[in-house]
Amino acid sequence: MNLLIYKTQSELLEDLASYIIKIANKAIEEQNCFNFVLTGGNSPKTLYEMLATTYRDQIDWGKVFFFFGDERNVMPDHESYNGLMAKKALFEPLNISDDHIFYVDTKLAPEKAAIEYQKAIVKHFNGADLIFDLILLGMGDDAHTASLFPGTNILKNKEVEVDSVYVDKLATYRISFTAPLINKAKNIAFLVFGENKAEAVKHVIEGAVKDPTLYPAQLIKAIDGSVTWFLDDAAASLLDS
Repeated sequence: MNLLIYKTQSELLEDLASYIIKIANKAIEEQNCFNFVLTGGNSPKTLYEMLATTYRDQIDWGKVFFFFGDERNVMPDHESYNGLMAKKALFEPLNISDDHIFYVDTKLAPEKAAIEYQKAIVKHFNGADLIFDLILLGMGDDAHTASLFPGTNILKNKEVEVDSVYVDKLATYRISFTAPLINKAKNIAFLVFGENKAEAVKHVIEGAVKDPTLYPAQLIKAIDGSVTWFLDDAAASLLDS
């Protein structure tokens, strides 16, 4: 595990953008494509906007395929739909072709949406292992990541797949990569900032209690790849190391 801590959010995002560019260009050089899994919520919006403007000329975007590690069970035109935020901040400014974007079809029932998303991913990999070049993750103040929330059934799923999950605290369904699918990635990066995340960061990284049912991000341990945490000082404020 690599732990990177920054004084400011802007420094963090600049370094994370450079990290993404390096991995993207390496993947394109080696396999002529870059399979990139995006995270949702508000945290990555500025990062996506930076990639689409300041750094737009540093990646061959025509060779990038985009996926989502999880999605909210709302219609695609809803403001909370992760795909819509990425579309406005990243895809439209870069003129990304629709066939390079893998949205979750939330017009379907959650279980069906998960099954169809899994099928689309398997088809894209064309018989190869489902190993993404980079999975970008956030983390909530309850230590959830993707839609792996404390106490949910998806935490017990040992399959390398996409699954639907009902989240009691939100009273709604989500569609999410399972931990085993995330852990197969070549590179996993957490983007976490803010004082409200400090306690969760402490539990996940240094906590004496190892209980993923309470702290789901503890499940994220790359099998053959690397896990890098990008934290600001506030999020890292309770860490000892």
